[in-house]
Amino acid sequence: MRLFGATRSQASPRSSRRELLAIEGKPVSITITLNRRARRLIVKVHPTTGEVTVVAPSQRALNHALDFARSESNWIARRLAEVPAPVAFGLGARIPLRGEEHVVEAGEAGPAPVWIDTNEDQRIVRVSGRSEHAPRRLLDYLKREARKTLTARTQELTSRIGLAPKRITVRDTESRWGSCSADRALSFSWRLILAPPFVLDYVVAHEVAHMRHMNHGPRFWNLVRELVGDVDSPQAWLSANGPLLHRYAPRSE
Repeated sequence: MRLFGATRSQASPRSSRRELLAIEGKPVSITITLNRRARRLIVKVHPTTGEVTVVAPSQRALNHALDFARSESNWIARRLAEVPAPVAFGLGARIPLRGEEHVVEAGEAGPAPVWIDTNEDQRIVRVSGRSEHAPRRLLDYLKREARKTLTARTQELTSRIGLAPKRITVRDTESRWGSCSADRALSFSWRLILAPPFVLDYVVAHEVAHMRHMNHGPRFWNLVRELVGDVDSPQAWLSANGPLLHRYAPRSE
């Protein structure tokens, strides 16, 4: 993230536009956003999607946002070079499932449109039907597995603390793996099904603990450890590998 000083405004409306900027001879889409709560011009490159955004705190700064991005072209290029290649779902793709690599292959017939086929050499996700339908069928399968697993683990842990969630929602969230609202509604990212089970369990325990403690104080962390035990290992895994989970079936514009 790169910063550039500007005057802060008290208003809060937002607006945005798209521009193209040539970086190392290639056109790069830049999203320029007005956010009057910002303190300065900021240029960001999303570490997994490569989306480039410039946030401006005022209309005056907004008028200079593209020039500011142009002045940071070398920095943007370095960050874009670090973005991992996206992995589109389809036959032949290699994807993690519960932390284990699986190969996506066609299946003639099976117990469901998508199923797991293991042999001595590798783990396979079989997808039946026409190849053009494989990405959607695979994504639907992963979301169902995520919802089933997250719901079961949540119900198990909430029963241990004697509280019931208002609802459990599974989405494709970008900035959070899970959340807990003040009325005890829980939400999780479906991408947690790609991570090892101990990571998914930790995220569930973290949000379940928030049902009792809406903070990150000592009592909160004591409860998380009571529910899941080790917190250091899943935190380290998410820090190192979490952003990479967003490269699979990347969001469409």
